[in-house]
Amino acid sequence: MTGQSDPVSGVIDWLTEQTIQDASLEVLIEGVCTRLWASGVPVWRFSGSFPTLHPLYIGTSMIWQRGASIAVRTHAHGDSATSAWRDSPLRFVTEHGLPFLRRRLEGDTARLDFPVLRDVRELGGTDYALFHVVFPGADMIREGLDGVYASFATDAKGGFGDDDLRALGQVFRSLAVACKMAISRGITRNILAAYLGPGAGERVLAGSIQRGDCTAIRAAIWYSDLRDSTPLAAQLSPADFLRALNCYFESTAGAVLAQGGEVLRFVGDAVLGIFPVSASNGGEADACKRAVATVREAERRLSELNDRRAADSSPPLSYGVGLHVGEVLFGNIGIPERLEFSVIGPAANEVARLESLTKTLGAAALFSGEFVRHLDLPWRPLGRHAPRGVGREMEVFALPDGAGGSS
Repeated sequence: MTGQSDPVSGVIDWLTEQTIQDASLEVLIEGVCTRLWASGVPVWRFSGSFPTLHPLYIGTSMIWQRGASIAVRTHAHGDSATSAWRDSPLRFVTEHGLPFLRRRLEGDTARLDFPVLRDVRELGGTDYALFHVVFPGADMIREGLDGVYASFATDAKGGFGDDDLRALGQVFRSLAVACKMAISRGITRNILAAYLGPGAGERVLAGSIQRGDCTAIRAAIWYSDLRDSTPLAAQLSPADFLRALNCYFESTAGAVLAQGGEVLRFVGDAVLGIFPVSASNGGEADACKRAVATVREAERRLSELNDRRAADSSPPLSYGVGLHVGEVLFGNIGIPERLEFSVIGPAANEVARLESLTKTLGAAALFSGEFVRHLDLPWRPLGRHAPRGVGREMEVFALPDGAGGSS
């Protein structure tokens, strides 16, 4: 190792400051590797694996190589069953409880007992050192990934020196602490986004945590409900009904998310979503346009779903949806110990009542007069109606081409 006599302290001081500043994993990895290299530790390549708690992903891996941008990859649940995990040094150190593994990649002492080592050598690597620190606690343990894994490789002739390895080991401990903080922040955001929605989750993280913390917003509001859910539940096994319900949610709530809306609640088998109005992105017209696109996307998804269900001799699914525009209070409701982040107000009640009219008016997608005036479409008028619990008549419309699924 060449360069300054103490390459470690400066890197650790930088890591401490970045941890206080809530730096991302990418910033931490890039900064550590470039600083180690600049201080004389011949780091040429870094690969790190980090666990997470997410509905879709088990973890994230990042690869840094000198002179190139960081490559980021997410890993789905079940990836630990693949050969990539089974044949990896990560699995080996996990199963054997090892905090450290070193493999020389050149010369008579080379040992290439994992496929990744052969790959690294072909790229020019001469030495490989893997560090592993365990994060105790079930919140961080998923399918074998129980902490931070960090491998450092060098392309220097002769590999790492003893001082280099000591420096890497010292820096890794501080890097693991910083990564754990970043991972915990990411898990918090993942959980809030999964259970509240990304917009509501960010509001909670920003401090909107007390009952009554609400903001008045205008939004296009979506409320859909599964048809004949009670006889469907009686007809199917509990497991099959749950699968059908989740597939229906993928068709409806999934379409809301695909068009940039937020899913706020699953009310039994109903979906409450919003498309917030913003003057910066087109106002009510843009929100309503995205809501109409959601109706068409949900219809397409449900049609494909029912084709698959027909092939399995499963009963088809159908739903009704009401769409409305109005001002709602967006925030915390409930009791101090148990809150829900949702929308409340007359408009939220009216859209649910509007959806109930789909059962009698012969159109699966119904739109309020307040909604249709923001889009220039040849709407099909269905008259004025006074939905139960609204206390006033509402003009009701359907799409001109009858889109919106079958009621």
